[in-house]
Amino acid sequence: MKGQLKIITAMLIWGSLGIFVKNINLSSSEIALLRGIIGSIFLIFFLVIAKQKPSIQAVKKNLMLLIFSGAAIGFNWILLFQSYRYTTVSNATLSYYFAPVFVMALSPFVLKERLTPAKVGCIITAMIGLFLVVNIGGADSGENYHHVTGILYGLSAAALYASVVLINKFIKNLSGFETTFVQLLVASIVLFPYVFLKDHLNFSGITSNSIVFIIIIGIIHTGIAYFLYFTSIKELKGQRIAVLSYIDPISAVIFAAIFLGEGIGLMQMVGGILILGSTFLSERIEIQIQKIHNSKA
Repeated sequence: MKGQLKIITAMLIWGSLGIFVKNINLSSSEIALLRGIIGSIFLIFFLVIAKQKPSIQAVKKNLMLLIFSGAAIGFNWILLFQSYRYTTVSNATLSYYFAPVFVMALSPFVLKERLTPAKVGCIITAMIGLFLVVNIGGADSGENYHHVTGILYGLSAAALYASVVLINKFIKNLSGFETTFVQLLVASIVLFPYVFLKDHLNFSGITSNSIVFIIIIGIIHTGIAYFLYFTSIKELKGQRIAVLSYIDPISAVIFAAIFLGEGIGLMQMVGGILILGSTFLSERIEIQIQKIHNSKA
């Protein structure tokens, strides 16, 4: 029960991310950099209190993988935040949840896994759902939105997140929490010169409200949420984690409706159900394959 409460809390925290990002008057890259720095500092504080540290030897052995995946996480944040700028939180979240579909489609090439008819069906279903979301979203030009552009940013963020998931499968002798901690450090280091060249690190648009929201994103949405998530997965089975993870996109849509007044049409809702349903089934398939693999090992 304790593990379930942790992961539910983490998902609700992540579900509210878009609301805070939309109210920060900084560029997406500046927000991503500050999120990485503040989140890393919080996790360092936790590691010191818990008297644990990642194995230096294991970090060295996985260094290149950690660098690539850390950089992908940083730019994944930028693309997701850009998606929030151009479209609704609902559209951004639904397009971002295409990540498991990308993982499933790339697995035969990267992990040498067989692409079964069931997986192909999930991919096709998700694409139909995306078509419905894009079609409905693109027709709505209110609030100065450019929905197609925003959804493309969301899909790009999903592709980068999928690359992180695939890279993490090759990282050895580091726990999920340790891996994420190092990746956040790398993301901050990689984003620093990018933001310096692009935005000159002047943070000219920052306001007192933006400072508060950035601290919340850094500490709560990054440090605390990652801590809750990675300490909970040790206590829960993969299937339960897969089910509870859908609290994130569902709560994101609800929060956006309550706090931002965003509506969602019937066809868009159907598209969202198709996307989330297909990713859920793909994760169920992945869990079953893993069980079969473990039983043969």
